[in-house]
Amino acid sequence: MRDQGLIFVGLLVFLGLITFPVSYNLIAGKTSKPLELQLPAVEKQCVAPIDYMKTSHMKLLFQWRDDRVRRDIRTYAAYDGKSYAISFTGTCLTKCHTSKADFCDRCHNYMGIQTPNCTDCHIDPKLIQRSGE
Repeated sequence: MRDQGLIFVGLLVFLGLITFPVSYNLIAGKTSKPLELQLPAVEKQCVAPIDYMKTSHMKLLFQWRDDRVRRDIRTYAAYDGKSYAISFTGTCLTKCHTSKADFCDRCHNYMGIQTPNCTDCHIDPKLIQRSGE
């Protein structure tokens, strides 16, 4: 029981170190602000609800890949009844998110998630526009 004071001081130091980042930002008056992405200018509606796309867009892209490549399904029936071409380049990158660096990479960097390498195999929309396809 003689070490009770040392244990108490050690716990206080530990708690101080653990809570330092949060308490420092509170004292400094800094808050983390959410990432503001540039929304598409032309399209007003996404193929899925925004909340779903924020958390599960890769599930949708994997489903699209499986439907198009393995099942030869070429259209996607969205939640609102609209049909979209199952095409990462033709639908997502050309119509809405025309800049991978300004949309995909920026969000992934902000969230600390590995930057997607989708466009390593898929054509960049700028190349489509140049070739006239």
